[in-house]
Amino acid sequence: MLLTIDWGSIGIKTLQFILSFSILVTLHELGHFVTARWFKCRVEKFYLFFNPWFSLWKKKVGETEYGFGWVPFGGYVKISGMVDESMDKEQMKLPPQPYEFRSKPAWQRLIIMIGGVVVNVILAIVIFIGITWVWGEEYMPVKNLKYGVYADSLGKKIGIQDGDNIVAVNGKPIEDFGKLGIEIMLNDAKSIEVERNGSTQELKIPDGFISELNKNKLQNFVGIRFPVVVDSVSPAAVFKEGTLKKGDQLIAIDNKPFGYFNEFNDLKKGLENKVVPVMVLRGQDTVQIKVQLNDKAALGFVTKAPTDLFGTTIHHHTFFESIPIGFNQCFATLNRYITGIGQIFSGKVNASDSLGSVISIGNTFPGVWNWERFWTLTGIFSIILAFMNILPIPAL
Repeated sequence: MLLTIDWGSIGIKTLQFILSFSILVTLHELGHFVTARWFKCRVEKFYLFFNPWFSLWKKKVGETEYGFGWVPFGGYVKISGMVDESMDKEQMKLPPQPYEFRSKPAWQRLIIMIGGVVVNVILAIVIFIGITWVWGEEYMPVKNLKYGVYADSLGKKIGIQDGDNIVAVNGKPIEDFGKLGIEIMLNDAKSIEVERNGSTQELKIPDGFISELNKNKLQNFVGIRFPVVVDSVSPAAVFKEGTLKKGDQLIAIDNKPFGYFNEFNDLKKGLENKVVPVMVLRGQDTVQIKVQLNDKAALGFVTKAPTDLFGTTIHHHTFFESIPIGFNQCFATLNRYITGIGQIFSGKVNASDSLGSVISIGNTFPGVWNWERFWTLTGIFSIILAFMNILPIPAL
């Protein structure tokens, strides 16, 4: 069982998670540290990661002990006269000292308390500006989906059919296919418009659908229909007759024809460890090969992604053009998060379906190192961390 786990992918996810949250926590606590020192509060400790029982490294400089803990899930700054993560209540029994947090005016205490939040907001803005400037805005236009979408269980529930192209939500045109689910959820959509057989049809979204979509993490709704074209073949692939080549288009497996990847995925279920015939189009010819599927029903090739088949659109921006876009993306992210929280409290969405564990957060990072994805997630988590620290809920 352990041998089937992709430890390399898990390791990369873990490293990205630790690096991302190390950046977020260090800068968040630095916000408290700088404002505390600004108002002449004594800072007793500044730690990255928690250090129950012992520290991996520590050094005292002046009045402050700096160190690394061994539990990589946060960090803290210990300010004299402030009950915080350290829960040091003994000091609070003594008379207030001029260097303590509790002896400072209310406005100074407020600034110290929100220092970390301000830093996280600024960090998120800077990250989104940088992403826009360096990588631009890349997306898959709906108009590029040559074969439309396929309807999964939730899509079929509201009347979407294979081959439809979703062009509008609540009457608002959709350009970026990747934002389809988010647009439906956050706008509490009542209808979508699809192009079907040359005409446009309106499909009503029933009550309770938004909750189901959220519960399924936007899965089981719709996907892009695209042909199965070989991009690369694994050395581990086991061919009994013939071989797959780059550019081959698969059209049948186990004597069952198909046109698109979702159909291919369904047909190969139950074929684990079996040797089956596969029909492919190779140029103008139809070729049959025989291949042994592995225990996950995989043939041993990588398919061309829809982005490669249909193309994407990238909008590049100058640095100064990226500034307002970065601001907008930051606060749009915050708005989506607040809207999601509001849906939980309104009962439209179950909290258990929305709130993730440390493992589920870590799994949002890709299994390969991708700096654009890394910084995007770090920016998202930074603004979420800022919002959570505003809420009067200590556990957050």
